[in-house]
Amino acid sequence: MPTSNKISHPHVEPVTDVAKQGMTTRQRLALIVLLGASFTLAVDFSILNVALPAIGSDVGFSLENLQWVATAFALCAAGLTLLFGRVADLAGRRRMFLIGMALLGVSSLAGGLATEPAWLLLARVGQGIATAMVVPAALSLLLVSFPEGPLRDRALGLNGSLMAAGFTTGAILGGLLTELLSWRWAFFINVPVAVAVLLIAPVVLAESRPSSKVRLDVPGAITVTLGLLTLVFGLTHAAEHSWTEPLTLGALAAAVVLFAVFARVESRAPHPLVPLGILKRPSVAWGNIAGVLAFVTETSLVFLLTLYLQQVLGYTPLAAGLSFAVLGLGTVLGGVLGPRVIARVGSKRAIVYGFVVQAVATGALVWLSSDPASLGLLLVATFIGGVANLVVIVGFMVTATSGLPDSDQGMATGLATMSQQIGITMGIPVMSAVFTAQLVAIGASDAPAVLSGVTVAVGVNAAMCVAAAVAVAVFLRKPASA
Repeated sequence: MPTSNKISHPHVEPVTDVAKQGMTTRQRLALIVLLGASFTLAVDFSILNVALPAIGSDVGFSLENLQWVATAFALCAAGLTLLFGRVADLAGRRRMFLIGMALLGVSSLAGGLATEPAWLLLARVGQGIATAMVVPAALSLLLVSFPEGPLRDRALGLNGSLMAAGFTTGAILGGLLTELLSWRWAFFINVPVAVAVLLIAPVVLAESRPSSKVRLDVPGAITVTLGLLTLVFGLTHAAEHSWTEPLTLGALAAAVVLFAVFARVESRAPHPLVPLGILKRPSVAWGNIAGVLAFVTETSLVFLLTLYLQQVLGYTPLAAGLSFAVLGLGTVLGGVLGPRVIARVGSKRAIVYGFVVQAVATGALVWLSSDPASLGLLLVATFIGGVANLVVIVGFMVTATSGLPDSDQGMATGLATMSQQIGITMGIPVMSAVFTAQLVAIGASDAPAVLSGVTVAVGVNAAMCVAAAVAVAVFLRKPASA
């Protein structure tokens, strides 16, 4: 009888009801606040790239020091994210999120008012620290706001699409603001966003922290933070100078040593920053590897195609930035489709299939030429590649953060955020090295040489997507639980 079935299996009906339910009003508001903050911080990665020449002339940066406007941000954002992800676990994720948003607002206001290089760099450091605070805390709050399953996958899909779209949007928005208003508005635009989030977040976000007191692993925090800082510095220095320069090699070697020390410290710590056992989980280890490669390939592709559009086709920086609007649309669509793909085939296959499609779309770009009609190929390929890349990113987020207790979500999201930001930071140096090596081999730097360098680097980029698909298919034997 139906009645007896309900009594003997009381858990069936609630589960079914939950599955059919959509988001509550509180969840929607929380999602808007968290995604708005994450998108704003993603935009900050690239919003100043187009504006760098104007910043240099207005504030007084010499040409050789101008790259520090971007490097100062990347060092702090990538180097401190794992530390602040764990601090958020211990001190409270909402508290860390709010502190980070307040710091973002103050730093952005200071950057917009800067009149000398030191002032501007200090503001960029503040923005980088704010990013390291907010992004893992926001992702942790998102995960604890939605139970594992379709709703969480949808939320992660939207988060992934906006984070990836933010990188593209930053290039477009930076060009528009610089040309129509001033580069200073690339800073000022963050201030009202920060104020709005600070007003709304305390109402819609619940505090999240462990019930028992846990001590922070200070030696582990110091060694991993120094290791990440030296790694990011080595990668950015390689892009600006050479992979064989003593300072580049020294920084990368120091990073390896510091990570080895960190592993030894963690193996003996009573309350490790990153329990090494979690890295033995295939879902965490290979999920994060997939995340690094997803961001390496897509962000570096934007760099390569910017060179192509400006130096081969002769586009202005603003026109080149606007050309990536199609890529941005693709990433948004990919974020929406990602959870549906995962629901149908699982997170592991979503990552593999996404990388395969991205490899095909990226590989098609080796047929770019100096003919202006090549723009059509670029737009179609970047749209398809953007969709596929976001399916990978959503799959990576679901895989790397599922099946863990809430007390470890800050650490897991800290790892995922670190993977994302290391990928963004690493992509341009790696592809820049391939591009530069081709120019050196040709012995020229004119438009045909640039085209050759871009197509060779694009081929390497596509090969990396294929390698990532194969590695995940072979080694990720146990997909994250749904």
